[in-house]
Amino acid sequence: MTPQTGILPEASGQALFLTLDIESGESALRQVRALLAATPTLTARLSARYPDARLWSVAAIGGGVWDELTELPRPAQLAGFRPRVDGRRKAPATPADLLLHIRSERRDLNFQLARDLLELAGDAVRIREEVPAFRYFDARDMTGFVDGTENPELDERPDVALVGDEDTAAAGGSYVLLQRYVHDLARWGQLSEQQQEQVFGRTKQSDEELPDDVKPETAHISRVVIEEDGEELEILRQSLPYGDSSRAGLMFIAYSRRLDIFDQMLDRMFDAAGEGVHDHLMDFTRAETGAYFFAPAIETLQGLTG
Repeated sequence: MTPQTGILPEASGQALFLTLDIESGESALRQVRALLAATPTLTARLSARYPDARLWSVAAIGGGVWDELTELPRPAQLAGFRPRVDGRRKAPATPADLLLHIRSERRDLNFQLARDLLELAGDAVRIREEVPAFRYFDARDMTGFVDGTENPELDERPDVALVGDEDTAAAGGSYVLLQRYVHDLARWGQLSEQQQEQVFGRTKQSDEELPDDVKPETAHISRVVIEEDGEELEILRQSLPYGDSSRAGLMFIAYSRRLDIFDQMLDRMFDAAGEGVHDHLMDFTRAETGAYFFAPAIETLQGLTG
């Protein structure tokens, strides 16, 4: 089975994130099935006109509509996003029916593909949120630290991001976590560079992980790097910053063959694991959205008919 084009390749310079809800009724479901089935073809058609732009896309489906929309076996781990609350730190659940993750080196192509897809959907969907995102300097987050350092190498990504023989009906697909974070950049800027490095667990300029005897257990790296049976649990991040002069942050998106890895990481970040330790990066950023989706293989999408 063939994964959707936006999952595995290296990071893009521009991205567009669209979350959508489906209107009620069988007619709307038929239109959305047609949209999903056409997404790979419409992406490939526009990409062929501008091959240097590396236009890719992912269409993903929320657990709340999977059964009714697809009438296919449900991916084994597909579930709703569980909110986390620890004092002032919150990871809210904002479920949506559909996610379109469009990325390339050109914002105009992302815009055009989104228009083509939404035109096909017509009045069957309503936009919940639409966020353009972009590469910031040399692949850095708005905090100034390199983003995605822990990503697997290209040849390792299929094993990390794509469901395999453990769930044959979902093979070639991927579980998706989407969150939009808003950074408190003014407060972050009051920290010294050394203090910021303690929060991240990496050096800011050279992007090197701090030694274990220097890196706090509250550092971001300490909380999201988890081992199971001696092996690190990996996910594939395709996040990009977003923002304007009044608000900025990170569109966090990650793909995985196992949804439970997301849950473990979020629990450790927000202390939902009950360890009395949280990710201190969460003191300087706020999650405003949170949702899980499943991105089926291309053949599965194309098998959905209106």
